[in-house]
This record gives sequence, structure tokens and C-alpha cells, in this order.
Amino acid sequence: MGEPRGVPEPVSGSTPAGRIVVNGDPLDWWEGMTVRDVLKAKNYIFPLVITTVNGTLVPRGSYDGAVVPSGADVKVVHLISGG
Repeated sequence: MGEPRGVPEPVSGSTPAGRIVVNGDPLDWWEGMTVRDVLKAKNYIFPLVITTVNGTLVPRGSYDGAVVPSGADVKVVHLISGG
């Protein structure tokens, strides 16, 4: 694995390119933002999550390359197991 990517940053002095909604909360969006970037921005560090973008499941192995469009509705569910 390579070094972790940071959340995309705007060009100095610019404003966010848009907004998305993550689990009901608004989040600034930048061009090229991926599912992994969203998880980092929301500080979701739990290892087992299910993520959907606009109702479409994003496979766990695709988070680094799955681009989130502006205006997207992202849902992140933490999986907890137990007995």
C-alpha cells in the first residue's frame, strides 16, 4: 500500500467546489474526492463499514478509486458483530 492520501484541498484562497451529504450531515466537496477521502474527512476510522453513494454500494476495495460526485448522498454504516 502507498502512503495515505489526504482529503483533497482547494487551491489556496478558493472555495469548495460543492457539497455532499454524509449520513445526513453536509460536507464540503472538492473535485476528485473519493470515498476514502469522505471517510477521512468525517474521521470514520472503524475498519468495517458499508458505504453507498447515491444508493449504490461501493465495494470496500474500491474506496480509493471511487469518485464521489458533487451533490451526492453518501451513507456509511459501521458493522458491529457480537453474540
